[in-house]
Amino acid sequence: MDILRFITAGSVDDGKSTLIGRLLYDSGSILADQLEALHSSNRKNDDGTIDLAILTDGLKAEREQGITIDVAYKYFQTDKRKFIIADAPGHIQYTRNMVTGASNSELAIILIDARNGVSEQTIRHSFLVSLLALPHVVVCINKMDMVDYSEAVFNDIKKAYLEIAGKLNLEEVTFIPVSALKGDNIVNESNAMSWYQGKSLLHHLETVPVTAKAPFEYGRMPVQWVIRPQTEALHDYRGYAGRLVSGTFRVNDQVVVQPSGFSTSISRIEFAEQQLDSAEKGMSVTLHLKDNIDVSRGDMLVAAGREPVVSKKIEADFCWMDSRPLDTSVIYLVQHHSKHTKCKVQEIRYKVNISNLEKYPAEDFKLNDIGRVVIKTADPIAFGRYEESPSNGGAILIDPRTNLTVGALLFRQAVD
Repeated sequence: MDILRFITAGSVDDGKSTLIGRLLYDSGSILADQLEALHSSNRKNDDGTIDLAILTDGLKAEREQGITIDVAYKYFQTDKRKFIIADAPGHIQYTRNMVTGASNSELAIILIDARNGVSEQTIRHSFLVSLLALPHVVVCINKMDMVDYSEAVFNDIKKAYLEIAGKLNLEEVTFIPVSALKGDNIVNESNAMSWYQGKSLLHHLETVPVTAKAPFEYGRMPVQWVIRPQTEALHDYRGYAGRLVSGTFRVNDQVVVQPSGFSTSISRIEFAEQQLDSAEKGMSVTLHLKDNIDVSRGDMLVAAGREPVVSKKIEADFCWMDSRPLDTSVIYLVQHHSKHTKCKVQEIRYKVNISNLEKYPAEDFKLNDIGRVVIKTADPIAFGRYEESPSNGGAILIDPRTNLTVGALLFRQAVD
């Protein structure tokens, strides 16, 4: 049974947590003790029904304020598929959390309040979805019960969003009119909107194709640990442990160590004390190499003839995540897989005005600003372009003064 990872995003009070709660409740995916706690909760809707948003409120502040602050992950399955849901906050100051949740998703559900239509946060979240190259977008126009299930309202919002989707090159967009509060078109088709002939949300999630983000199958494994026991029994043991981020490695395959460029071949593959003939993307294995060459933590083993770009100067799309503005005079740390190296933001190419998606020159980045920069690193980084290799094209920026993650980088190209 395959797994679909998806994220919900939208403005404050658009009903993201309620939609997820309804999805879990109506699909019978709530455990008995959760159901009992739900019924005994004091939080009720205006009409006296249970507030299903409780199911995703994990933090005390979330329960007290009735808002989503951090990304909440929920797991459920049907007879057709398993699901991992990321419930992202709607507040502007938590855009960074949305980036985190979306980076591991294959589908995004963008919620729009039928009363308010497309908002700035709708554009912001859609822009992030396009940057992160999510292949599937579902626009759930929620609270249809509060606009008398109007087909005209649905069509007007659909038309407005399609203009945004065109600017962002979002290719696959599905529109579903729903009421998370009443359960219309969440798990079961609604009887209140006979004019809508499409699938319910759950039916769509069960049938949407689950494919890789990009047809990128070249073998690449960042080295997380060099294993050298140096015991009497394992005197000559030397293995390189890591997780394959793409492709497949087989015994006797020719590989190149990046960034050094030394080449050798794989002599042995170990997995949980077993000997394997091959290892695939997502597996954590230990590789043994035919030659004793210099390989360190942070290096990358790549398929020979399919080497990634290696550079110290990289152009990248950039999202700033810290309340303290970007300081181009500060030396930050960039983490790309297991590699850490010093870097500076050498140039700000532009920022994006979220309200109209126009690019404009800028001299700084503040919380939640999005744009494009050029970074200069102390050591070369072996990377893939994000749109071709999401697993090898992203990195984070760390402020060494606080050890906080302050930025997300999506690599686009090397700069001469």
